[in-house]
Amino acid sequence: MSKYVVVFLLIFMVLSSSAWAKTIVDEIKARGELVVGSDAAYPPFEFVDKDGNIVGIDIDIAKAVADYLGVRLRVVNTSFDGIIPALLAKKFDFLISAMTITPERAKQVDFSIPYYNAGQLITVRADDNRIKGEKDLQGKIVAVQLGTTGHFYAESIPGVKEVRKFETVDGAFLELKSGRADAVIADDLTSLAFVRSTDGLKVINKLLTKEQYGIAVRKEDKALLRAVNTVIARLKKEGVIEELRKKWASW
Repeated sequence: MSKYVVVFLLIFMVLSSSAWAKTIVDEIKARGELVVGSDAAYPPFEFVDKDGNIVGIDIDIAKAVADYLGVRLRVVNTSFDGIIPALLAKKFDFLISAMTITPERAKQVDFSIPYYNAGQLITVRADDNRIKGEKDLQGKIVAVQLGTTGHFYAESIPGVKEVRKFETVDGAFLELKSGRADAVIADDLTSLAFVRSTDGLKVINKLLTKEQYGIAVRKEDKALLRAVNTVIARLKKEGVIEELRKKWASW
């Protein structure tokens, strides 16, 4: 056998193996289920309703991806602080959890095209007139959810007495409501949802940041990323994302 034949056969084998290599999308379709990670304690994007179901804006978007792939959806409730390590450990196929696209996170995962524009808001007790903006947080206790952009932003404010961190955003708002914290920094729509559902709170209506949410996938799962981007682009073009915001904003 000549060396040219050997080279040809090697090239053919490599090309054939690449063509037949299964992607994560093939695996998802074979099992008939899309498994998604989300911290279901961040209304209105993801939360547990009175019937024990995980619902919200992000869950509806994930369902649209599952429908596009022709499979059922299963949501795994995962603590936000450990959600990227859980994705990398293949506990689920992708994560959607009101996650801001940041350069630091993008070193670990690939993000979809953005599906929601967000920002951080300050929430205080309704009878507290001391805090009207970021500079008034000097000497104050600020409650946040661990690992969120609100957490990181609070730690960047000069003179804050303490940044008190909680596993869930509910814990941060409870700390504020009870008087053990002076303010909460959290995403805008979530802050507004808690103010509507909790007596005695108000937001300082000025965004501290401009952020965008994305769906995170493992870097090797390019086929899944393409599918996710196709669905998000369609939902945005058809106005579905805005409809979901209106649907869940009154939670």
